[in-house]
Amino acid sequence: MQAYEQPIAIAGQVVPRAPWWRVVRAWARRQIAAEVYGMPGYGLTLKGPSIEGFIAAPHEIRPAVATTGKAMMAGRYTLGGARMSTQGSGDPWNRPSPTRSFAIELHRFCWLRHLLTQGEDGVKEGLRLFLLWEKTFRTWTPFVWSQEVMARRLINLSIFARRLAAYASEDEAQILARSMAEQARQLWRLPRHLAWYTQKATALVLVGCVLSGHVGDRLRRKGLRILPKALKRAIMADGSHASRSPQAGLELLYDLLLIEDALNQRGLAIPEYLEVAIERLSRFVRTLSHPDGSLCAFQGGESVDGESVAPALLHEDKRPLALSNLPLSLEHGRYHRMLGRSLSVFVDAGEPKPGVLGYGACDHPMNFEVSGGRDKLFVTPGWSSQQSDQHGFRVVSASNSLTIGEGVILSPITGKFGELLHFTLEGLRYRIRSRRIESDDSGSLLEMEHEGWRPQFGLKHERRLYVDPGRDELRGEEKMIPVEPKKELAASAPYALRFLLHPEVQASLARDKRSILLRGPGGRGWWLRHDAKEVVIEESAVFDKGLPKKSTTLCLRGICRLDTPTRIRWKLSPAEG
Repeated sequence: MQAYEQPIAIAGQVVPRAPWWRVVRAWARRQIAAEVYGMPGYGLTLKGPSIEGFIAAPHEIRPAVATTGKAMMAGRYTLGGARMSTQGSGDPWNRPSPTRSFAIELHRFCWLRHLLTQGEDGVKEGLRLFLLWEKTFRTWTPFVWSQEVMARRLINLSIFARRLAAYASEDEAQILARSMAEQARQLWRLPRHLAWYTQKATALVLVGCVLSGHVGDRLRRKGLRILPKALKRAIMADGSHASRSPQAGLELLYDLLLIEDALNQRGLAIPEYLEVAIERLSRFVRTLSHPDGSLCAFQGGESVDGESVAPALLHEDKRPLALSNLPLSLEHGRYHRMLGRSLSVFVDAGEPKPGVLGYGACDHPMNFEVSGGRDKLFVTPGWSSQQSDQHGFRVVSASNSLTIGEGVILSPITGKFGELLHFTLEGLRYRIRSRRIESDDSGSLLEMEHEGWRPQFGLKHERRLYVDPGRDELRGEEKMIPVEPKKELAASAPYALRFLLHPEVQASLARDKRSILLRGPGGRGWWLRHDAKEVVIEESAVFDKGLPKKSTTLCLRGICRLDTPTRIRWKLSPAEG
């Protein structure tokens, strides 16, 4: 098993791979599934009675991109940050995908809503592509029929099945209905997997609402049987998604709105637990949305723009949610919102999720995002599962946090083993402790600390964030405090305190080297002042629509003692006049 112990390098640090027994266990589960589902004649067990037709069409409110659909009509596919050309109306299924992420998006049929922006021609092309897929992949294969891929494919097919069938022959429509039913039966048989449990329940309910007759009724009942269990595991009491990812919460909200619409179309009662889940997720998304409507990019999500968030919140006409009623903190999600006159500060005071729910978890301890008015100033790099080779965005040095030396605390498992273990983070886990003091007169104070650097340097990192609403200022204080002397180390180590800027923010260093003028797209200026020894403006990147986008990081550098406390103070304030 020595092959599983080869090291990987992330940000200059050598990190061991996951324990071999976890890799072997995950591999064994995959092999057992391949033996069972790949048996000759297994597909016959998925057969069922014929289906008369499609009787519902859940309304997809996720925004579609017409230019993407137009390019697909010409055989140009851009999915998961990669490209493929089929030279006109070719077959994307009979050639290898350029990346795993591309293959996931392709087989999930996530492109269908973009393609159908092209009117009648787009619908006909969508039907053609499905029939080609059915011809090639009607029998079970490990990747195409995996829970990760199949659940989302069924959701997308359910949304557009009736529209596709309108341009299909009677035999073609029957092929579509039969294929959806067989895939749904297989999905039901797969063991519960927390990472895809809500998608599995959503797919079964939607297919059951869309397909007519006894087949649809049976699948819908199965989906509704597990849906409350799935939501209980996916949504915490304050509405936070169990993965702690705001983007995952937004995607689940969109799915639940699809279920609500499908049940309404069938004239069925909306379960109370579904309405409660929609309200809680809406509150979660609202709480972590910037004034411009975009979503914070914490814990494995991207910074979703306001246009992609707004449709999920339109239902609030029925469920009023006043901004004044939004919580200032999410106790279970471990997030805080601090407000000045124009400043909005969003703080991640929790640890990254371990295990399967930590699929996109990021080790960004005590990270924060800041907006000045509608201009986003400090942001989180985020991470996109579409770019499973860009794991450097998930380590501590990519965030608005403090690093000591050149190392990392937690590291993602990558490569083939990362696929088996869901790209989880490996390393010595630590806790973040926090305390908030709120006053109508004096503002908000948030105190946090973690000991992630203790094993390497014997230090504890304390962070204090204070928002002064009168001055409209954010003041920060960082302390590195010795808690466990390391006699084998030198007496000091270099530190770096980073501030990742939004790509549209311009930064100018003042002559005193102690002040940096920040100016957002709205034109308003902000001063970042500090007492660190050195400041450097570095090139960096953030994720935007699945791809890295060039940005800038302000890096405060210095030397911290390992035997006495070290303090760095900084302040963000308006540049008046």
